Amino acid sequence: MTVRHITSLSQVPQAADDGSGRTLMKGRQTKATIVEAALGLASQIGLEGLSIGALAEVTGMSKSGVFAHFGSREELQISVIREYHDRFESEVFYPALSCARGLPRLQSLFDNWMQRTTTEIDSGCIYISGAVEFDDRPGSVRDALASSVNTWQIALQRSVAQAQEEKHLTSKADPLQMAFEIHGLILALHYEARFLRNPVAAERARKGFSEIVARNQA
Repeated sequence: MTVRHITSLSQVPQAADDGSGRTLMKGRQTKATIVEAALGLASQIGLEGLSIGALAEVTGMSKSGVFAHFGSREELQISVIREYHDRFESEVFYPALSCARGLPRLQSLFDNWMQRTTTEIDSGCIYISGAVEFDDRPGSVRDALASSVNTWQIALQRSVAQAQEEKHLTSKADPLQMAFEIHGLILALHYEARFLRNPVAAERARKGFSEIVARNQA
């Protein structure tokens, strides 16, 4: 996913207060602008690198102005995780729902996930970088990250189960195991393509998915 960097609040339409709720709308627009900028920064330097000061500089706001919308650095990080998750669902999960239940939908989920991962090779994946940053740090930021990933894992497992219901996969297939292996392919793709710059990483991932499906077909 390409993240648009915000360099000024003037890039977002601002509404004057006319007594009809536009002040609230303006506040929401401003907060959305800050989250957009924070998402761009986090994709490059990680969630831990986010700070009220850095966001104030990027958005052209005062530190107190940024702080007023979140209250804490932790709440800012959680807002970024939620925004990232929403975009992940809109690019990976929801488009796949237009496909038929079973293998067509599972294939679409994987293809969409592959496409998103490929576009994040240069910018980085917040799920992956966040796991590295917060894997051993209990707290609400880690909980938000884990909740987002678990939500996606459950959706993937459900798709496998539906493929079984449609008789596309054998009843002996284990949805949890298949989801685990498919997730592993994405993690390997990210590592191989981003860190090792392996030019055939995507091809290997697609082959791996095909082999997982073939082993579990009815």
